[in-house]
Amino acid sequence: MLTHVTIDKLKDLKLFAIAEALERQRASSQYAAMDFEERLGLLVDVECTARAQRALTRRLKQAHVRYPASLEDLDYEKPRGLNRPVMLALATGAWIGTHENVVVIGPTGVGKSYIASACVESACRRGFAALYLRVPRLLHDLAVSRGDGSYTRLLARLAKIDLLALDDWLLAPLADSERRDLLEVIEDRSERASTLIASQLPTDAWHQAIGEPTLADAIRDRLLQCAHRIELTGPSIRNPHPTSSAEAEAGQEDRKARSPSRRR
Repeated sequence: MLTHVTIDKLKDLKLFAIAEALERQRASSQYAAMDFEERLGLLVDVECTARAQRALTRRLKQAHVRYPASLEDLDYEKPRGLNRPVMLALATGAWIGTHENVVVIGPTGVGKSYIASACVESACRRGFAALYLRVPRLLHDLAVSRGDGSYTRLLARLAKIDLLALDDWLLAPLADSERRDLLEVIEDRSERASTLIASQLPTDAWHQAIGEPTLADAIRDRLLQCAHRIELTGPSIRNPHPTSSAEAEAGQEDRKARSPSRRR
């Protein structure tokens, strides 16, 4: 009877994992030979694991990762210049802790968006706050926020994110307000947080796309001074009917190009 009361109190305290584990211990004879400290340790371990999993689920949801992706599932067999040691180093997450950037450059269809999504997923698993955004959507959100008075709050929220992955970087030349908005975002994060850029445009062509030389220099300098560069080459590896997580990488950008941008 006393155990039932304890379980109810654990649930009232929202210690649901401990409550369920305690009920399992009571129902199984395998725990009878264990002393109190051992059984208590198992209960605490169960609660810690459950909380860590809930936190990861929450980070992944807030990251708005567009594609299910993992750095462990990268395909190194296809000829596109993907360096396994570099990707394994990025998978440790150390670069996020030291506020370094990543720039992924390559033609359409070689898996840039998959790599960006995989880096965000890896960051979430490492305990970092991360966010995946397409630059056209980011510019739209910034323009809207300027109109409704939330511009400063949006900039502050973006500045606090440990890893901000910006896909479809400089797909089209920027308007004056857009390049100034991007500079605000990048400046707030420079040497304070990590930014990942995924773009079809080589870095030496950024000046022309950004448009204004002074702002272009400022943006390029802040992004590239402490950046790991991944330059992909080769033909498109898209597969219109992927059947596995590795094959899915090939089809991600094709589906993104055909689908309207929306947050999930």
